Amino acid sequence: MTSRFRPLAAAITLALSFTVTAKSNERGLDKANFDPSVAACTDFYQFANGNWEKNNPIPDAYSSWGMMNELSERNLAVLHQILDDAANAKAKPGSTQQKIGDFYAAAMDEAGIEKAGFDPLKPDLAEIDALKDSAGLVALINRWHANGLSVLFGFGKEADLKNSAMNIAYATQGGLGMPDRDYYTKDDPDSKTLRDKYVAHVERMLTMLGTDATQAKRDADAIMALETRLAKASLTQLELRDPNKSYNLVALDVANKAMPHYDWNALVAAIGRKDIATFSFSHPAFFAEMDKALADTPIATWQAYLRWHLIDTAAPYLSKSFVDADFDFSGRTLRGAKELRPRWKRAVDAVNANLGEALGELFVAKTFPPEAKAEMLTLVQNLLKALKHRLQNLDWMSEATKQEAMAKFATFTPKIGYPDQWRDYAKLEIGKQHYWHNVRAGITFETKRQFAQIGQPVDKAEWGMLPQTVNAYYNPLANEIVFPAAILQPPYFDLKADAALNYGAIGGVIGHEIMHGFDDQGSQFDAKGNLRMWWTDEDRAKFNERTAKLVKQFDGFVAIDDLHVNGKLTLGENIGDLGGLLIAYDAWRAATENQRLMPIDGLTPDQRFFHGWAQGWRRMHTEQDLKLRLNTDVHAPAKFRVLGPYANIDAFATAFDCKAGDKMVARPDEKVVIW
Repeated sequence: MTSRFRPLAAAITLALSFTVTAKSNERGLDKANFDPSVAACTDFYQFANGNWEKNNPIPDAYSSWGMMNELSERNLAVLHQILDDAANAKAKPGSTQQKIGDFYAAAMDEAGIEKAGFDPLKPDLAEIDALKDSAGLVALINRWHANGLSVLFGFGKEADLKNSAMNIAYATQGGLGMPDRDYYTKDDPDSKTLRDKYVAHVERMLTMLGTDATQAKRDADAIMALETRLAKASLTQLELRDPNKSYNLVALDVANKAMPHYDWNALVAAIGRKDIATFSFSHPAFFAEMDKALADTPIATWQAYLRWHLIDTAAPYLSKSFVDADFDFSGRTLRGAKELRPRWKRAVDAVNANLGEALGELFVAKTFPPEAKAEMLTLVQNLLKALKHRLQNLDWMSEATKQEAMAKFATFTPKIGYPDQWRDYAKLEIGKQHYWHNVRAGITFETKRQFAQIGQPVDKAEWGMLPQTVNAYYNPLANEIVFPAAILQPPYFDLKADAALNYGAIGGVIGHEIMHGFDDQGSQFDAKGNLRMWWTDEDRAKFNERTAKLVKQFDGFVAIDDLHVNGKLTLGENIGDLGGLLIAYDAWRAATENQRLMPIDGLTPDQRFFHGWAQGWRRMHTEQDLKLRLNTDVHAPAKFRVLGPYANIDAFATAFDCKAGDKMVARPDEKVVIW
């Protein structure tokens, strides 16, 4: 799968993304999912979702399972039908239907894929075999980057953090085969065991490419040593949350002096952008180590490293032996999944990754009613009104900072459903060729599209997420909140449900994304989306005091064994959840103030509001997946996204008659209110 280049985490998203259908037979709340054996004031997540967890074990093909996955499965049926129809149609050559149809058909051509083995990689492997020296190595790395294979480091476009109206190039740390630098540096038994399994996996894959077994063992050890060097020079996930650490604008000649063994002029020439004179040399310590490695690492090790990263990227699109070997490590070992998802589901994912907006346009036409968009716009505006009221009445913020906050509030831009303009895939050539060739074509197309935008004004109409994705995001560089069509359905949004449920569910999501503009990261960006500290020193200190209490609360949550949630790593998301729920509750109350609200199915309107959020965060994880997420995910595990904010909300305690001393009620001196 290709990934959208982001120097900071983003667009700051709600959670992991899945595709989802816009239709459901579920309405409201199903009390059969509740667990009455647990008191609401002791553990509300378990109270609201305990029986659902008991009755919905994680399917063997998944490492986690929750509401988003259930929605994804419904969606897959819609997308599957679209793609089957396209694959069987006699579509006009060059049309969208022809491209998505041929891409899907190639992905499903199991016999052709098996016959080819790893033949599609042989031209790249031949180039690797032909390397003689570091000059040739650098030239090959540059050619790969030009075609979207971001080996060793990242290079791509994003808005200038300090001039957000313009796109610039960013060079970022990378080069690792495991999910994060900590996997290479931690000394606990689990980490050491996982590193051993990773080396064995690399060895296995190299052997499958034809490397002698003895040599493959030596190569795997050398690759591990090289990647460990790069990992130790890389920033941690927590450090990467500081946008200032990802911004270092320099001229090319400055970068060349810092890295005498790498030619940045040659890179910009390779990507066809000799006009690039400056870029963000984002992680200097990493690139210093990379330069040393280019100088002192034998060319044979680099050849092995390139072979490994090529096959690691391509394996999911090759014959069964490579797919299975890749799944053994990435699926079973890293995440705890027991079986591979069916080919057709993986094929849908691949079309999404490479022709996502083309498929999204067809998806929206089938599933997204205009009345849903209209209702969402109303919800967004109501939540923004609630935020405005809270900002105006903050008792801890000075007028000077409050004016800046209100200026930022005034420029919030919501995007609902789908882009106003769909991406043009006219220059992307897709045919009934080998699966990997189509994937490679898609990667190259998107890479060149983004490279062409460097030095150009930011396209404000562009979306960073597909309409068929169950997720939402805030982009601090555009001060925009984006809600794809796929999340605008039950249980998050239901035109037939009561307002309490909708405001608790989708309202909480909207509020979450809005509040990212005022979390520890987003609050460093001003009304224009520029990285600028607009706070007084005194107000920032007050903000930090309040957020420190939230960090402490989440640090106290034990996720598994003796592993705690990282309160600092997840702080931005936790601010989003707490603040988002507060403004969603305020907005709901304001929207229904003249209405007589009655209980439904034995639940008061307030209770239904809080159940709305809780049921959206039903989610279970394998042990391996949970441990991975604790190391790498800026989101707390789902249950704590219910327990954490609710303990700080007075209206929740009132709704369920919770008293001081109950686990779901924070002590007065520990209670957190930020916005």
